[in-house]
Amino acid sequence: MKKLLCLILATVLIVSLAGCQSSGSVKNGAAANGSTPPETTAAGSGSTESSNTASGGGDAANSNNKDAAANNSASEDLREISVVLDWYPNAIHAFMYVAMEKGYYAQEGLKVNIQFPANDNDALSLVAAGKSDIGIFYQQDIITTRTNQSVPVKSIGAITQKPLNIILSLADKNIKEPKDLEGKTIGYAGTDLSAALVKYMMEQAGIAYDENKLINVGFDLMSSMTTGNVDATIGCMVNHEVPQMIEEGFDVNYFMPDDYGVPTYYELVFLASDTTVAEDSELLAAFLRASEKGFKDMQADPEEALKILLDHQNEENFPLSETVERQSMATLLPVMDMDGKAFLSQDASVWEENINWLYEQGLANEKLPADEFMADIKY
Repeated sequence: MKKLLCLILATVLIVSLAGCQSSGSVKNGAAANGSTPPETTAAGSGSTESSNTASGGGDAANSNNKDAAANNSASEDLREISVVLDWYPNAIHAFMYVAMEKGYYAQEGLKVNIQFPANDNDALSLVAAGKSDIGIFYQQDIITTRTNQSVPVKSIGAITQKPLNIILSLADKNIKEPKDLEGKTIGYAGTDLSAALVKYMMEQAGIAYDENKLINVGFDLMSSMTTGNVDATIGCMVNHEVPQMIEEGFDVNYFMPDDYGVPTYYELVFLASDTTVAEDSELLAAFLRASEKGFKDMQADPEEALKILLDHQNEENFPLSETVERQSMATLLPVMDMDGKAFLSQDASVWEENINWLYEQGLANEKLPADEFMADIKY
């Protein structure tokens, strides 16, 4: 569902960037009133513990003070960077919190400040405006906003190798593939991309598309189904809404757009500004190296990663269900690192296929080369 919130704000992005770059404020962003989004700050757990050996109380105190001073000095030597999430912390972000907890970022000389977005396009707008260093955002939206509005950001690594967005319905509707959508009402959040996905899949299945059957339900995707207002929705995520609805006692069916003609795409990627890519690629390489280490640990011990994630959840705004996040992690791990498609890798052909598809659907004004959207960061 969160993905669909982003495109609603896309049309105002360039105006926001102009304001950010000229005045230092962020329109439609977290810093509009001089504040920043909530953030989690950590250099990692790589500091050494105080010595347990001392000849007396005064010596022990001096030893602890020296160790504390050394740790503070080490922390001060780290370079601070900010990373804006696509949403509040959940299973997709667990590898970052593992890397923080185990000191992998600190080993690369980084102190990572994780920011939660105040608005759904913050990862894009704050990075493009130079207010944050790295963001997590959506491949298709990067293509359309850079193409149509010249937003100066590029992907530096794919977090997922496949889509997470699905057509979701209650099981008793018996909607299991695009042909089953004939005559059904479909809830969406009012974005052109969602409408284009539904239209394309139905036409590929030989079913007449009726735009009157597409109902703008705003952000109420799940409740619009459970209350019977619509038969199905597009925009829910397989790793979140599916286990959440199951936990709430609903039986569901779903299918993926890329199983029915839509080119496969990276649901989420890390992005950085053109300036950072050109002038500070080693910073990005250091971040990616540490993130990859965190992911490998997440793969090796998902339960440990889950515990670390739950310890870092934002309980006030987005409390997590341990059951949902455990299932989410089980869903995510196979699509974050696939055979021949390693974690963080990205292929120009995937970008080209999506550039062409978005252009053919009238969502991108022109077809730009893949290297306009992706950067090859050696790490």
